[in-house]
Amino acid sequence: MPTLRIAQDAAADELLGRDPLALLLGMLLDQQFPMERAFAAPRLLADRLGVETLVPAALADADPGELVRVFQGPPALHRYPGSMAGRTQELCRVLVERYAGRADALWADVPDGATLLRRLGELPGFGAQKSRIFLALLGKQCGVTPPGWREAAGPYGDEGSHRSVADITGPESLAEVRRFKQEQKQAAKQRATAT
Repeated sequence: MPTLRIAQDAAADELLGRDPLALLLGMLLDQQFPMERAFAAPRLLADRLGVETLVPAALADADPGELVRVFQGPPALHRYPGSMAGRTQELCRVLVERYAGRADALWADVPDGATLLRRLGELPGFGAQKSRIFLALLGKQCGVTPPGWREAAGPYGDEGSHRSVADITGPESLAEVRRFKQEQKQAAKQRATAT
């Protein structure tokens, strides 16, 4: 079981380390929302549902209106609780239909990084960049290292980088990742104004 420090909260990080679905949902929710809050949300979800581990089949079969209410809180599990509750349910349905209701089955017997990247990209809410970041997170912090995983993850798989959640191991690295993201945004703004 990996020791993760992404949410910067002991209980939330403990769940991320032992529950593959929690980790996957944290990545799903890491969109237009502070990174550590996105990765802390699965702990809040589990607490509100009164469970120790999140179960894809239970979330897939949950009453959609009730799940939205759970996501709304307070505090809300995401900036867009309604759409993210729906996306969570869609993702869990894919896990039930294709992976026997197990999040870790996505990567348990994967032959190579390219296959894992393809599988991640087929999940609701996982575009190319999010899939590469999650693949890097699995490789760098969870010991999921199929052949070619770094290449499939692209620059997110680079050793020693500080560009994404895959590189967060504590408060210092979180600050470095934030700095990198701000520099990227600033550079993008400068390119936009130069054209």
